Amino acid sequence: MLDSKPIVQNDLMPVRLRGHHFLCMLTYRGLGYSPEFTANMTAKISLIKTGAPVVLAIGPDDICAGMSKACRHATGHDCSGQDIMAMDITAKTAVEAVLKRDLKIKAAIGSNELERLRSAFTAGTIRAACSGCSWIDLCNQIVANRFSGTHLAAEAP
Repeated sequence: MLDSKPIVQNDLMPVRLRGHHFLCMLTYRGLGYSPEFTANMTAKISLIKTGAPVVLAIGPDDICAGMSKACRHATGHDCSGQDIMAMDITAKTAVEAVLKRDLKIKAAIGSNELERLRSAFTAGTIRAACSGCSWIDLCNQIVANRFSGTHLAAEAP
C-alpha cells in the first residue's frame, strides 16, 4: 500500500522501470500494446502499490520483459531503440529532480512522492519525454480527469 511514511528500503524484489515507463505508471489504466503487456504492467504496478522498491533503469526493464517478440514486431516498438533510450534519459532526469533523489537506490514510492509526481505531470514539467508518444492524448484525458481510474491510486485513509 502506498503511504506517506519516510522512504525505506525493504526486502522485496525491486521493480526495474525505465524512465518513460515510470511516467506511464502515473496514468496507467490497464491499457497497453497487448494482453500480455497489460497483464505484466498491471502486475508490476500491483507490486509497487504493496511497497516493492523501484529502480529507475535506462534500457529494457521489467515492463519490456512482458512484450513478446511478436508484440514488438506488430506494434513496431523497439525496446532498445535510440529514440526510446533518449526518452528514458529525459524522463529519468525529470523524475529524479522532482523526487530529489537518485532512483538507482532501491526504495518504495510513498504517496507524498506520488502526489508530487502527479502535480509535476499535470503541470507538464516532467513530460518532455512524452513528446511524440502515441498515448499522449489518453494521458492528457487522464490528467484532465485528475488521474481517476488509474491503477496506482493511493489508498483511501
